[in-house]
Amino acid sequence: MVRIANHRFSDPYRYAATLRAAHVRGVIAEKGDFAAELLQVDLDKLWMQAGSESLARCAHIRLTPDRVPIFFLQGPGEPAVQTGGVDLEPGMLVVWAPGSAHWQRTEAATRWGTLSLAPQDLLAAGRAIAGRDIVVPREASVLRPNATAMGRLTSLHADVRLLARQAPQRLAHHEVARALDNALTAAIVECMVEAVSVAPAFSFRQHAAVMKRLEDMIHRNADRSLYLSEVCKAVGASERTLRRCCQEQLGMAPNQYLLLRRLHLARQRLLESDHRTTSVTEIATGLGFWELGRFSGAYHGAFGELPRATLARTPAASAARYVRHVWP
Repeated sequence: MVRIANHRFSDPYRYAATLRAAHVRGVIAEKGDFAAELLQVDLDKLWMQAGSESLARCAHIRLTPDRVPIFFLQGPGEPAVQTGGVDLEPGMLVVWAPGSAHWQRTEAATRWGTLSLAPQDLLAAGRAIAGRDIVVPREASVLRPNATAMGRLTSLHADVRLLARQAPQRLAHHEVARALDNALTAAIVECMVEAVSVAPAFSFRQHAAVMKRLEDMIHRNADRSLYLSEVCKAVGASERTLRRCCQEQLGMAPNQYLLLRRLHLARQRLLESDHRTTSVTEIATGLGFWELGRFSGAYHGAFGELPRATLARTPAASAARYVRHVWP
């Protein structure tokens, strides 16, 4: 049965939680009002997503073990996305390994697409369509398919987006959905078979290991301040190396990222809380912000409003800014 869901968000945390086949944590990297759209279509064996985001962000993405996702940019005018140690441009795609984790950074508003299959379905498709096994990567694999194959993939993806938004009842027809599922699967195989691999810089794997340890440490210590000296010791890297890794994969210094992560966590908790039973002080101190004046100043600088203004919005009001349409 075909499932179509079209979402619109003003809350980046709800947006991240709605993404399929991935657990996403990250920060918005520029000022402004966040807005995102997310279209999700389940055909037969294939899942499709199409997203648009209004602001630059960096995110840590952990894939679920049951899907092989393929990520690409929707159109030729899209700005490059830093992923897998490579600047992913239009005409390229990245195949993510099931269960793997990666950093991804955008520099501006972005429109992206994904397609995913279960590992066994991708292997079966490779044998049936190309007469060979498709190797499921152990980590992110960035590819540059030939232009014809990539053009077919992005064109079919655009066709499904159009049908889902303008004629969902037609897309939900069994034979139409089945034909599109088969065509997209064949396009995936063609892109993976007829492609040139794009390798990251030699230092990328070493830096990725440092960043993995950094993410693990941040996740374990979300409720307190982290100092650069203790972070360097925990991740096994010098301050110079850590700064280089963060600039390379996050586009910012480690101290800036550590602060932004806690500020975003504070904002998420403020949005989810009721001002009648929770205070700004309670949330701030619970996350290790002991100087409330500095916290309010940093929060206003990041989000353009004071913490008390965020808390004053009730959870119901925040939920009302999220729109979801599902077919059928």
